[in-house]
Amino acid sequence: MGPLEGIRVIEIAGIGPGPFCGMMLSDMGAEVLRVDRADKVREPGVSGDLLARGRRSIGVDLKSPQGVETVFKLIEKADAIFEGFRPGVMERLGLGPEPCLARNPGLVYGRMTGWGQDGPMAKAAGHDINYISLAGALEPMGRKGEKPMFPLNLIGDFGGGGLMLAFGIACAIIERQRSGKGQVVDAAMVDGAAILMSMFHGMQSVGFWQEERGTNLLDSGAHFYDVYECKDGKFISIGSIEPQFYAELLQRTGLDGEALGPQMDRTRWLANKAPVEELFKRKTRDEWCAELEGTDVCFAPVLSMKEAPEHPHNRERKTFVEREGMVQPSPAPRFSRTAPEIQGPPPNAGTHTNEALADWGFDSSEIDALRSQKAIA
Repeated sequence: MGPLEGIRVIEIAGIGPGPFCGMMLSDMGAEVLRVDRADKVREPGVSGDLLARGRRSIGVDLKSPQGVETVFKLIEKADAIFEGFRPGVMERLGLGPEPCLARNPGLVYGRMTGWGQDGPMAKAAGHDINYISLAGALEPMGRKGEKPMFPLNLIGDFGGGGLMLAFGIACAIIERQRSGKGQVVDAAMVDGAAILMSMFHGMQSVGFWQEERGTNLLDSGAHFYDVYECKDGKFISIGSIEPQFYAELLQRTGLDGEALGPQMDRTRWLANKAPVEELFKRKTRDEWCAELEGTDVCFAPVLSMKEAPEHPHNRERKTFVEREGMVQPSPAPRFSRTAPEIQGPPPNAGTHTNEALADWGFDSSEIDALRSQKAIA
């Protein structure tokens, strides 16, 4: 199993970045028990929600004292717990960090929010697009003269949110080996999106990044770092930043380097787009792949979600796998000894209530009593 084998984690079910954190921890070998709302429980089976893969689900009524006590008993045997509600919700349920750490002083308590646990906007509603806006990550994205274009919800929810929370939980578990103490991890998507922008703040501080959108090296400003349409309406990507890669681009495509001028002359970048666009429209995407793929031009076809799993490179590396009839990304990153793997399909809410509680130390009479009290589904 993966590098987190033996680590037990309780996930208080939420949406988006929280489940992604749970998936990452599970893929790395942790035993993640997902606590779903009792009123969301469905017939046992497989869900279509890939973010829920690899862990078991129990249905608990967190508004009942017996349901809360059920979670406390699980906490006593857990290494970590995480939740994704607005600040104060877990406290109102009686499951905030203070009572949880009182029951298990070594517990790592992960908290996932958009704005953070404090600050003037902490209790306001929001979504990925709002968090990356406030972090300064959205404004630079887009072409010159056009409005900012958001990159799905990859930066706030998943990169700056779920992945940061998983990293924080793993860090706190490592620190506990020295101190023997648990702690709270405050993962805010606005903070995570901001730190993902570190390189660009550095570039701006030395005058290499301009405020105007679509005029910079990595934001579609440069003719040698962009996406281009081909003859068949499909697209390819070029990233020939380094001079040796740019020279290879010119050599392999026949672009006139003298007419284009010095590579890093920003004043020529916009005008240079036209001849490069015209060039790539002469051939289909497959024809350009035959000429440029695998070279040092820094080239790749722009593939759809359906195409990506079929590409020879992704097939050889098994970057995607099929489980329960669903094609999905494989666990990442990879390890030389403790190989991560998908521990199971995504379950419907409450599928494993009986078996999971039994494995976490509840006897059959306790489970029957909790069900008669409607504390569990």
